[in-house]
Amino acid sequence: MSVKIILVAACALVDADGRVLIAQRPAGKPMAGLWEFPGGKIEDGEAPEQSLIRELQEELGIVVNEACLAPLTFASHAYPDFHLLMPLYVCRRWEGQVTASEGQTLAWVKPNRLRDYEMPPADVPLISHLMALL
Repeated sequence: MSVKIILVAACALVDADGRVLIAQRPAGKPMAGLWEFPGGKIEDGEAPEQSLIRELQEELGIVVNEACLAPLTFASHAYPDFHLLMPLYVCRRWEGQVTASEGQTLAWVKPNRLRDYEMPPADVPLISHLMALL
């Protein structure tokens, strides 16, 4: 049996106070209402870093330099219809002000409070890596 593998890149944006940005998935999308790290699908021929630069610009209106994206860990999770492979990067520097360009709800959260927000199953194991880092 063949399983479709979906490649997604995610970013933990960290502000000067050590808080991490999470976004709530809007209504009408799969897993609506759950909180996640910003990012998105990696397009064909696109490196994960390029994907994040594009997605962060589209979703949050910020400009990120590739040199400011530090790989931290990754998630590998089997959902019923596909398998998700998601590298997580940390970014502490960007240009512009974070805004919800796609109408999503945003929250800046201390790493030890991330478990207070319901997240997709693939994102949950990433929290402990952020808590150890920050």
